Amino acid sequence: MTHGLIFGRFDPPHAGHVMLGRAATELVDRLTILLVGRPADMVPLPIRQAWLTELFPGADIVAREISAAPPRAASFAELVRAAVPGPIDVIYAGGGGQSAIAPLLGARFVELDHGQRTVPVSGAEVREDPLVAWPFLPAPVRPYFARTICLHGPESTGKSTLAPALARHFDTLYLPEYGRTYCEAFGLALTMADLLAIGRTHAAMTRSTLRFCNRRLILDTDPLMTAAWAEMLFERSDPWFEAFDETANLYLLLDIDMPWVDDGTRFFGDPERRRKFFDCSRDQLDRRGLPYVIISGPPEERFARSVEAIEAAGLA
Repeated sequence: MTHGLIFGRFDPPHAGHVMLGRAATELVDRLTILLVGRPADMVPLPIRQAWLTELFPGADIVAREISAAPPRAASFAELVRAAVPGPIDVIYAGGGGQSAIAPLLGARFVELDHGQRTVPVSGAEVREDPLVAWPFLPAPVRPYFARTICLHGPESTGKSTLAPALARHFDTLYLPEYGRTYCEAFGLALTMADLLAIGRTHAAMTRSTLRFCNRRLILDTDPLMTAAWAEMLFERSDPWFEAFDETANLYLLLDIDMPWVDDGTRFFGDPERRRKFFDCSRDQLDRRGLPYVIISGPPEERFARSVEAIEAAGLA
């Protein structure tokens, strides 16, 4: 049985690592990937370990955290022996920097991408700017670095029109409001259980879509808006909403200075309750200390103001 080894920081894993690991998987009977982490690394070690487990389901993923990089090849070889018992037949690497380790372990060294000609990116380049290196980030890694912009605020403020317009402008995807889909399917007699189903489903869809969006994702509301609905409908929330922490990088809070239009799925059209809904929506952001910009004006101006806010926040 041929035992192959790949080791590195994988901080974070990129397309070069994927090419290396999948090629090696086909070339050996058993593959071990040794993930060596340090406290100063960009991404916490358990997160990287989970990514590698998903990317290479047939490999043995071994994680070790060390205080600093061993100064000599011999010291690193000792670390490998302690972490990966048994003989190692071949060490695979994308470059030649690890070649001194192989003879110390009685292994053959195989360099698969000399000079990064196949996958022209390095871990240092990814760490410098993950969004610039976006095409080289595997799907499991992308949600960690993607940016989210969430449209927030009461009904009939233009969110459903603004979300796709922003997605087109930034060449990415948007996630429609799941609550509308839910109400159209199951009716308007909502319970707290219905709101929990809406919030949880929207959060799950967000996590999924972040894996293949283009650097940023536009959200037409999120569970914080569903929590505002709970306050309006029942004057209380649910612990799940209070514990929700997958918040957006920026919220665009749409003002109520637009006419209210009844489309069959809306509730609060009179001015007093509409103002209360806006204040409730704003409170969801204020008490969590989340960044937001109020977007007001006629529909044709809201798009421009939203783009300006996204650019000013460094999310463009």
